[in-house]
Amino acid sequence: MQILLENMKFHAFHGVLPEERVVGGTYTVTVKMDFDFSQAAKYDALQGTINYSDVFDLIKEEMRQPSNLIEHVAQRILDAIKKAYPQIDALEVRVSKHRPPVAGVLDMATVVVNG
Repeated sequence: MQILLENMKFHAFHGVLPEERVVGGTYTVTVKMDFDFSQAAKYDALQGTINYSDVFDLIKEEMRQPSNLIEHVAQRILDAIKKAYPQIDALEVRVSKHRPPVAGVLDMATVVVNG
């Protein structure tokens, strides 16, 4: 059983270049959480599942903390979610940086971490 929170958008200040820390940029985060929420599904109750709003708030807080690398951001998000929700059996976090500073056209650079 899985819950996906897809394409959460944030304006954040990650990057190695100084201007990235001043101007910021657009980032997209998607998380995939594998866990047994069969009791919540059966009884239509929040108990036994994960509150999407709480997960969003955890991610938002991690996105507020500037980092050089989106790899680091993704790992922090994964660690925060796993700590808050130990019932998760498997977790995938994708962080995409829109229009990264490269000498050419690149829509997004994405990292994926699993835990």
